[in-house]
Amino acid sequence: MQSIGGLHVQYYVVCQRKLWLYSKQIGFETEHDRVMEGTILHEKSYPRKEKELVIDDAVVDVIDGEYIQETKLSSKMQKADEWQLLYYLYLLKQRGIEKKGKIAYTKEKKIIEVFLTEEKEKELKKKIADIYRVIESKSPPKFKKLPYCKNCAYYDFCFALEGEDDAT
Repeated sequence: MQSIGGLHVQYYVVCQRKLWLYSKQIGFETEHDRVMEGTILHEKSYPRKEKELVIDDAVVDVIDGEYIQETKLSSKMQKADEWQLLYYLYLLKQRGIEKKGKIAYTKEKKIIEVFLTEEKEKELKKKIADIYRVIESKSPPKFKKLPYCKNCAYYDFCFALEGEDDAT
């Protein structure tokens, strides 16, 4: 069984088709402008703090005292960002480490706190089970046009396969 990382959780919340493509290593991400911008941000952010804690296949951006922190460009995908961070908190909790989470949105100069409650942990476990269902499927989930498709690295792939009738 394939192990999952934080991006799997984030992509599950954003678009299950994107999750499936990513899990099959069908990647256009490294060439995409937003991904490159995020990579540069990651490399330049918080140089004085201990960086990158690796837990299984998950990589946490920053450890800062009682918090783990993710750094993002903007809060446009805040819900997905929160679930990604909740996944990291969950992995740490499974290892007996209790932390709180923060997401730093650099463009907006905004920081939000994220806490793994019992309710969110239950919901996360359901999401994890569904992530495995999606990535183990032989074919991608049906195309669904979403408001942010045009900014996605998989845009051309999805729209080329679906044709004009399905894309409108």
